[in-house]
Amino acid sequence: MSPVGSACSNDAMANTYTQIYIHIVFAVQDCHNLLPKRHLEELYKYITGILHRREQIPLAIGGMPNHVHVFIGLNPKEALADVVRDVKAGSSKFINDQKWVPGQFR
Repeated sequence: MSPVGSACSNDAMANTYTQIYIHIVFAVQDCHNLLPKRHLEELYKYITGILHRREQIPLAIGGMPNHVHVFIGLNPKEALADVVRDVKAGSSKFINDQKWVPGQFR
């Protein structure tokens, strides 16, 4: 029998709680002001949807025409790199589909 609180106890991890906050900043290439101010709120809502589908907790999203800040509570079941990839790819596709910028937004 294991002593109470030992690492070998079957229920040692039963009440584990993880809290990870991540601040992500996406900058527009060459810091050009390509994101139209009138569409920023719509973009933030779209990013929120991506995060919810990835089971992440969006805490704050904001920015300027040349960059976007995303502050999340990271679900440790997901790799940060995968979350960032999906937000960047999804939001870029959304901007291109809306034709908010001339040419291809990447």
